[in-house]
Amino acid sequence: MSVLPKSITRRVRPLYAVAGVAAASALVIPAMALGGSAKVNSTTFSLFPNPAQINCLSAGPGRIPTAQVTVTRGRLADNLSIKVTNVKPNTDFDLFTVQHSPQLANGQPDPAFTGSFGMAWYQSDLHVGRDGTGSAKIKTILLDQIFGFDASRGVAPVNTFNVGFWFNNPADAAACGFTGVTPFNGEHQAGPLAMISRLNATTNLGPLCTDPASASNGTFTCNP
Repeated sequence: MSVLPKSITRRVRPLYAVAGVAAASALVIPAMALGGSAKVNSTTFSLFPNPAQINCLSAGPGRIPTAQVTVTRGRLADNLSIKVTNVKPNTDFDLFTVQHSPQLANGQPDPAFTGSFGMAWYQSDLHVGRDGTGSAKIKTILLDQIFGFDASRGVAPVNTFNVGFWFNNPADAAACGFTGVTPFNGEHQAGPLAMISRLNATTNLGPLCTDPASASNGTFTCNP
């Protein structure tokens, strides 16, 4: 095996590492490897309903909305796919990556959540059809490196390691007591949070961080 040039970036290296393994793409690779030396190639995780909106989100009594997200690391950009089931038919949503999640790993409210999702990036629309299912795909930088910043305002790089989607139409959540609007669609006239990822129990980071590192103060950061 030849030695990789030093100019190869960290995003390319994981592909070289698995190039000689024919079945690598079929393996289920752990979503997080604390202290591991190699980047994981793929991660799968669930999104969970916003409890306040579950009756407006569900396709009907006894039908629990589900959302599964799979992200695969790419050479230049990563690929994310999401599939939702048991959701109210013919409803539109807006998919974002965000800095903060209001839910701990066990589903309890995060006491540190102040009501702000922090930095947020609009990624895709998500339509649920008449059968209560929907799907979407995006291709962008996601695993371990997704961030935003604004040097002109003194905003340092901020990672957005959580994934969630919001009701596109505020009226779809009115029966659950929602009033007003949120900025989570292209017109900045969206409804409330519908479903979101939960924080990792150990690192307190969102699932788009697959390579956490322990800091000296007991918190965790993500190896880019």
